Amino acid sequence: MEMRKLIKSVVVICLLLLLSTEKLFSQQDPQFTNYMYNTIVINPAYAGTRDVLSFLALYRAQWVGLDGAPITASASVHSPVSNSNVGWGISVINDEIGPATEQNISADFAYRITFSNLSKLSFGIKATANLLNVDYTKLSIYDPTDPVLQNNVDNRFTPNIGAGLYWYSDQFYLGVSIPSFLETKYYDDNTRSSVANSSMDYYFMGGYVFNLSDSIQFKPAFLTKIMSGNTLQSDVTANFLFFEKLTLGSAYRINGAISALVGFQFSNSVFVGYSYDTEATNLANYNSGSHEIFLRFELFKSGAKIYSPRFF
Repeated sequence: MEMRKLIKSVVVICLLLLLSTEKLFSQQDPQFTNYMYNTIVINPAYAGTRDVLSFLALYRAQWVGLDGAPITASASVHSPVSNSNVGWGISVINDEIGPATEQNISADFAYRITFSNLSKLSFGIKATANLLNVDYTKLSIYDPTDPVLQNNVDNRFTPNIGAGLYWYSDQFYLGVSIPSFLETKYYDDNTRSSVANSSMDYYFMGGYVFNLSDSIQFKPAFLTKIMSGNTLQSDVTANFLFFEKLTLGSAYRINGAISALVGFQFSNSVFVGYSYDTEATNLANYNSGSHEIFLRFELFKSGAKIYSPRFF
């Protein structure tokens, strides 16, 4: 308990020091262990690629037991437009880290072309509205008279745009995206010249399905994120699908975490999944891991032929 209090104090001190310097970079795009199911939030070209009306809700509690650790909730819906090559999507993300809460509401538009080998290439664009709130009363403040901490940040609005490509078939997918092109200034305190910025992140993703037998498929996937300053974050995942119902797998976030994943297809419409991350760094000594749970629900047209399983 004393160690947790110490860590909390260090976090607060670092935050105050950053507020006193020239720039403060706001929290960036949240990370997801089940990225292969939540693709729409990072790549607008994914919109409509499942050929059904698809809903997904996801909740992630990161570094449980550590005060101020990230908590993320997201919800999305996307669908193709009937008798066209167009797809659309809407997603909402609520991300909390310490005293800061950020909401992103995005609208996606995608257009896809079909090649002779039946693979498809989708082009997507994303428009996002961002709201940032910072509640300084949640901090243990040493100097209550500090002018930087007198006024909370309330619903600071900034727009953004993004784009992506997604090449896929029944057997594989490859994608690249930039969810936010604009390096937007969220917050500018004239007293101390404190600035919060969002920077441009690059995502590269891919996956493949190997048919090991009539009842077992092997589904490796990866997601690589290049952040501002050339910081690299990579996830590598290996999932096995049994009898088109049960998914079991593991993942490794390079220099980050080791994860276990499980999912179950209750019906053609309902898929539920869960993952647990344990830190692969010294941070593991101060938290009990990260939990992520999601629900996907899909609506099929009456009389439409259902292809199962739907890998991506």
